[in-house]
Amino acid sequence: MSMVAVITSDNQQPILQKDDAQHPLAKLNRLHFWLLVALNIVFLLVGQAAAVILGRFYYEKGGNSKWMATVVQTAAFPLLFIPYLFISSPQTHSETSNRSSIITVSVVYFVIGVLVAGDNMLYSIGLLYLSASTYSLICATQLVFSAVLSYFLNHQKFTALIMNSVVVLSLSASLLAVNEDSDKPSGVTKSKYVIGFLVTLAASAMYALLLSLMQLSFQKVLKKETFSVVLEMQIYTAIVATVVSTVGLFASGEWKTLHGEMGSFTAGKHAYVMTLVWTAIAWQICSVGVVGLVFVVSSLFSNVISTLSLAITPIASVMILHDKMNGVKAIAMLMAIWGFCTYIYQNYVDDLKASKAPSAVDATPNESRSC
Repeated sequence: MSMVAVITSDNQQPILQKDDAQHPLAKLNRLHFWLLVALNIVFLLVGQAAAVILGRFYYEKGGNSKWMATVVQTAAFPLLFIPYLFISSPQTHSETSNRSSIITVSVVYFVIGVLVAGDNMLYSIGLLYLSASTYSLICATQLVFSAVLSYFLNHQKFTALIMNSVVVLSLSASLLAVNEDSDKPSGVTKSKYVIGFLVTLAASAMYALLLSLMQLSFQKVLKKETFSVVLEMQIYTAIVATVVSTVGLFASGEWKTLHGEMGSFTAGKHAYVMTLVWTAIAWQICSVGVVGLVFVVSSLFSNVISTLSLAITPIASVMILHDKMNGVKAIAMLMAIWGFCTYIYQNYVDDLKASKAPSAVDATPNESRSC
């Protein structure tokens, strides 16, 4: 899973200020503003669902390279330069001077990029042994790990609603773990299914850890969370992750099997190439949607829509890939949706409190917008 989620903190504020005449979006009327919001929501939801479904399609039709599946999750990072070049937040001298040295920032990008590559590899293994819908439901446990790690690393509150979300999502994942009538992909044994489950669970935990580390980086190293800074984090860590994944592809020797894999791809050689290309593009479209929502509305809203995508992907997988939907998985999905709802509502409550606190608004005068 590409690193596309947004870092959120206790004081969530929109980045665009309404009276900032120099801002590229300041002249948009209300209709155009909401059309832009809707476009970014579509990018996020469609990009995430399409990337997971295409990833599973790659395996189902004969693809078997875990490293190739890892590479494509970040390989289309050049697409992120389009919004970066055309819509960037101007930095003042004081903002630039407040940032840590370029060596420190580079080390942060490198370490996070390497961790992203490892995390993407775990997700690739999980998707190999699980159906797309089961995989997506297990990925939802990242909210559980995020809540726990944010409590210890970022000192965020652990409320009754968050506790409810943690318990419900944990039970949802547990149901999938003990499901005897699981929809294992063709050729996947029970032991491989268990491996896929555990690896995806580990990937979700690592993803949550990455989110906490990224939040710490914004607070302690980058010292700002504007559109440009968030997008730079996405771009530079994706570059590192792509390089690491490519090295892994060649070091493992899997690159030698790619030609034969293309020839044996049941949907054809053209479909093989297009599957990999559009998987890579889909992940970056999702990234553009995530960062776009941060830029136009707020990081809270982007995180809410990112959470919603975790509920939509299993449904899309059932409809498009015809994943089996038995009673246990249906209950697990409903429980996951309930966990999402309580998580989203808690974020809404936090944002409402933050918006009413004068100190939160005054502390970031250039990072707020009322719609």
